[in-house]
Amino acid sequence: MKKLTLATTSVVLAGTLLLAACSNNSNGGGGNQAPANSPAASNTSASQGSPETIQASDISKLPDQAKKRTDTIIVGLTDPSGAFTPYFQQSGYDGNVSSLLYTPLVTVDDKGAPQPGLAEKWEVSPDSLTYTFHLRKDLKFSDGSPLTSDDVAFTWTILNDKSYDGDSQVNTLGIKGSAAYKDGSATSIEGIKVVDPQTLSVTLEKPNAAALVLLGSDVLSKAYYGKDYKQGDLGYMKQLSSKPLGTGPYKLEKFLPGQEVRFTANDNYYGEKPKTKNFIYKTSEGDTWQYLETGEVDYASFSATTENIDKLKSLGFVNIVPYTPSTYSYLQLNFEHKALDDKKVRQALTYGLDRQSIYVDANQGAGVVANIPSSPISWAYTEDNINPYKFDTEKAKSLLDEAGWTVGSGGIREKDGEKLKIHYLGTKSKNTDIFIAVAKENFAALGIEFEPEVFADFNALVSKVEGGDYDMVSFSTPLLTDPADGLLQFVDGEIKGYDNPKFKELYEKGLATTDMEERKAIYKETFQLLNDDLPVIFTNYKKSVYAYNARIENLSVSPFYGLASSLPNWTLK
Repeated sequence: MKKLTLATTSVVLAGTLLLAACSNNSNGGGGNQAPANSPAASNTSASQGSPETIQASDISKLPDQAKKRTDTIIVGLTDPSGAFTPYFQQSGYDGNVSSLLYTPLVTVDDKGAPQPGLAEKWEVSPDSLTYTFHLRKDLKFSDGSPLTSDDVAFTWTILNDKSYDGDSQVNTLGIKGSAAYKDGSATSIEGIKVVDPQTLSVTLEKPNAAALVLLGSDVLSKAYYGKDYKQGDLGYMKQLSSKPLGTGPYKLEKFLPGQEVRFTANDNYYGEKPKTKNFIYKTSEGDTWQYLETGEVDYASFSATTENIDKLKSLGFVNIVPYTPSTYSYLQLNFEHKALDDKKVRQALTYGLDRQSIYVDANQGAGVVANIPSSPISWAYTEDNINPYKFDTEKAKSLLDEAGWTVGSGGIREKDGEKLKIHYLGTKSKNTDIFIAVAKENFAALGIEFEPEVFADFNALVSKVEGGDYDMVSFSTPLLTDPADGLLQFVDGEIKGYDNPKFKELYEKGLATTDMEERKAIYKETFQLLNDDLPVIFTNYKKSVYAYNARIENLSVSPFYGLASSLPNWTLK
């Protein structure tokens, strides 16, 4: 099931290797949000004191409410579902929570290079098929129980169980013997070998460029999560999701739905203990500007408009840092609507939508029109032979004519007795209002009836999408690390109805080699294909700024992990 998160609100806050989400604020990118997974290259994080930082001009203006906090930092977040176990989450916001509760075996730095996490080192065989991980000694889960190779093996095993239906890609790696385990003809996975409590290996059937980071994700306790495990049945996992047992710098203290998620420092964390003992995700719905101005939150992010930056400067007590998240936004289309299953119609909608006005001009330049499923900060990004689909109403009309949709009564196009309608879903925000106003006018000019439906509650929108009652909905990806991350939804069935064998071939080729230049050439061809196919309408890349209470030191935001990697080092001076 797709892990949807809200993108109408700003930049991604935090995420695990397999999942990330975005912060809750009222000035975002005009959409909601969805999946991601592995490394790119390009350093876009900025920390306090960097040349790009606009320093607070008058810290004395800091609200009393914020001054009184001595051991707690608060950040806003759209309400998570409460499913906080990695691999079994219900929304991207659950990933924001679990990113602080778990530490992966392998992390990546700000350039996408793998770094030690729970694993202190690893080796890859010359044929790129066998990965051997060496765990740090004396690792513990947050309850003090030991973490060993058996826990890692258990995690990989359940992700290859036939009943697993989450977003992890570990089950796509082709671990030797995993197929037999899935079909029940084997009771263990041949390719997973536990050598000793700190050492284990896994062997793949074919090379995969993303394998190290995918295999190196979060570890689940076999004693806790596996006590009720029966091969072929992971249903019991849902009962444990609200009571996570992790390995990260923080542990869950309390979750109050609609209000907050409280964390406290994990005394059993292997690394340096968090410098600020308590952390809170404030999940109450409200105006992020107000929360920041009154000191109710210490951090927020906004679209990088001149208006927003000037307003943040006027507060006086916040540091302001430009930030480019490794994401892209898009309009997901329902291929079960026959009209949208036609490439010419999708191309017409793209030509006929004034994306420059919606995503760039209306945001005072705090965005760039997107045309491929890759962030501009990725090493694989290209504009070579990419159609920019510049706004062209006449071109759009021509394509609709070619597709057999002719103008009928009332100026609405028809085909085979069916009117051309677009039922759009969005969440309540200023940017959604802008999108609806422009899209309604643009599509009316094409002879398309546009029917928007706006939700104040994010989870209600998710239910509508999952029920299939929509034609178009705004989404944004979580943080993307590897170029394959932005492609997964087109190959794993998330975009239902899209099935292009050539794309699948290219997707497999892109993962079959670790040579960056080879991969770059493959992804260039892949992006060109998707730019023509348009399984979704690519909309924009965001330009954001984050602002934070100037008392906080050591804050940075990673292009791949959001806040999660630096948050344990935040201090309140």
